[in-house]
Amino acid sequence: MAHGFERRGISIKIESMSRIRLGRWLPLVAAIVTVAVPAHAQEQERGRKYKPPPPTCKITVTVLKASNGKPLENASVVFHPLKNGKDEGNMELKTNEDGKVTIDVIPMGDGLRLQVLATGYQTFGEDYDLPTDSKDIEVKLKRPQGQYSIYESHPEPSGQAGQSQSQNGSKPQQDQKPPQ
Repeated sequence: MAHGFERRGISIKIESMSRIRLGRWLPLVAAIVTVAVPAHAQEQERGRKYKPPPPTCKITVTVLKASNGKPLENASVVFHPLKNGKDEGNMELKTNEDGKVTIDVIPMGDGLRLQVLATGYQTFGEDYDLPTDSKDIEVKLKRPQGQYSIYESHPEPSGQAGQSQSQNGSKPQQDQKPPQ
């Protein structure tokens, strides 16, 4: 016996297969088993459980000019999804030639803060609830109004002229100049 190391290993012969010497492969097999078994057990314990995404609401926003009801193209529509009243970020889309924009990624049951911005028009903003699987919103944008100034004369609406005198006990001062 010239090869002393062959006698020390365990060998197995399975039917017609050649003899397999486990002595050489045993440490390698043991290492693989010790690494693979705990990894497999951890994967089963924690596991990656599939959680389907929540159902979403299809939201269609139509932006129109308040003056004539025509669609407003290229208006910015900003969607702010609200989860438990907290803003979850935003998504901005531009309206098409029909003044419409559609989005279907906001979860049903959440809230939505909507902003609409267009050059030459007042900014629109409002909060909406999304209880169903679809929501159609129509927004009519107005041209900007002049700023209100307390230093300018303003005609009093009918029916309120007597109220301002009786509430204050004196006439409103309309011709006062601003302090300088």
